[in-house]
Amino acid sequence: MMTQDLLTDAVLYIYALSLLFFVSDAASGNRSARRVGTGLLVFVWVIQTAFLLYILVQSLSNPSLTIREFLFYVSWLLVSLSFLLNRWLRADLLVLLVNVVGFAVLALNLLEHQRRKMELATEEVARRLLVVHISFITLAFVVLTVTALLGSMYLFLHRRLKTKKWTPLMSRMPGLELIDRYAYRSGLIGVPLLLLSLSTGTAALMLTKSLSDLLDLKVVLAYLAGAVYVVSLVRSKIARDDGAELARWNLIGYALLIADFFASALSSFHRMF
Repeated sequence: MMTQDLLTDAVLYIYALSLLFFVSDAASGNRSARRVGTGLLVFVWVIQTAFLLYILVQSLSNPSLTIREFLFYVSWLLVSLSFLLNRWLRADLLVLLVNVVGFAVLALNLLEHQRRKMELATEEVARRLLVVHISFITLAFVVLTVTALLGSMYLFLHRRLKTKKWTPLMSRMPGLELIDRYAYRSGLIGVPLLLLSLSTGTAALMLTKSLSDLLDLKVVLAYLAGAVYVVSLVRSKIARDDGAELARWNLIGYALLIADFFASALSSFHRMF
């Protein structure tokens, strides 16, 4: 076994098998493979849901979160979101990409880190603010992941069309207008969630730490990401940037979020690894 957590192993292997069936459908249009992949994905979602309910019950008496539990939660949200996207958009490739990201997030559990806690503040007000902060930042990360995937798809399709290099893969993508519309809408959801997480996290920080901690690398990167996302939304309305420009801004913001995640190891007070 590659991890000590049998539950995580089982979900990983079933998830990987599900993705193989989805790839088979994407490559050859094999609908029977898609049905099998969807069934396995539903099974993964059920196991994840049961595990998260267990975590929720446990956290009522001990409000803390390990990195593995956090990644499990993000992966569950991405799986849930893929079901909704498949229902509303019928965009096979986007659903596959979302699930690939979900699997990658879950696969980070293969890293044998010690189960360090993200310690919540002892003061009740700060503790509650941090619980809200973690919830908002997790939801924002999931939604903005979809925004980044849509942006990547837009840039890929835009470049291919501009150079007149058609591939069969492009026939499985939504049109540029549809991608642009949903990227903007997901940004309208994800950016406010990100800003709410920043505000609650900053409030908790000011209650329990010194103001100098606002210059912590993780805090600075989070605010830079928020600023980039806000600028992208403002420019799309005021400057009326085209879809390609909006996609680039969104990808820059997402790159800062990823950098912020890995900056946990360098943070003086917010270590998750």
